[in-house]
Amino acid sequence: MWRKFKVTFEHPNNGYQETITNFSILWCLVFGSLYFAYKGIWRHFVLSLAIGIFTFGVSWFIYPFFAKNIIATQYRKNGWLEI
Repeated sequence: MWRKFKVTFEHPNNGYQETITNFSILWCLVFGSLYFAYKGIWRHFVLSLAIGIFTFGVSWFIYPFFAKNIIATQYRKNGWLEI
């Protein structure tokens, strides 16, 4: 089964659309925890920063593979609609 390359979410109140692509892995790998802060997912910003410090940065090579799913889950929790 092929995974979707990009997923688009729409805010129900104002119609703003946000697209999540597979490049989330790359951006999270390059910018680390700051990528989650940029997306406004503060819980994972703090969590990835703490785990990164605790594991001396090793987790920063694993955490990016979950970035797309983390962001999509956060949008769904906030009430955004997947289109």
